[in-house]
Amino acid sequence: MRISKATAEDISALSALLLVLFSQEAEFTPDQEAQARGLARIIDSPDTGVVLVAKSDGVVVGMVTLLFTISTALGERVALLEDMVIASKLRGAGVGSQLLERAISVARAEGCKRITLLTDKTNESAQRFYAKQGFELSSMVPMRLSLTSECNETPNKSLERTRGR
Repeated sequence: MRISKATAEDISALSALLLVLFSQEAEFTPDQEAQARGLARIIDSPDTGVVLVAKSDGVVVGMVTLLFTISTALGERVALLEDMVIASKLRGAGVGSQLLERAISVARAEGCKRITLLTDKTNESAQRFYAKQGFELSSMVPMRLSLTSECNETPNKSLERTRGR
C-alpha cells in the first residue's frame, strides 16, 4: 500500500470514490463535476488542505481530505477531516487505518492542534472506527446554512412559497 498526496492525475479515480461516499451519506448528492472541481482546488492550493490517496499496485483504493483553518479558541491551526472513503472490496483490510494514521501525521507536521470530522449519525461502524483511532464525540452540534441561490431565502419566505402564497 502506498499513501501519498494526490495529484491532478488522481482526480478521476478520487471522484469515483466520492460518488460511492456521497451516495451513502444522507446530506450530500453525488455530482462528479463538482467533486472534481473541489478536488482540483484543494490539490492546487496546499495552504487550503491536502488530499491523501492510498494506492495498491498503482490503483486508487482510498482517500481522505484534510482542510486547514485557524481556531480562535486555540489560537492555532486546526484541520477538518473530510471525505474518508475506501474502495468497498478493501474495507476491513487496514487501508483506512493506514490512511487515517498518515492524515494525523500530516496534520501534526502542518502544525495542526486538533482534527475535527463529521460522520452520519447512523454510520455506527464509522463512529467505532474513529473512536478506535482516538477520536471522541463532541458536545458541539453541527449546523449548516446552504448559500446556494435557491436556499438564500429566509425561512419565512421559503415556508410561504411552500404553502403556495
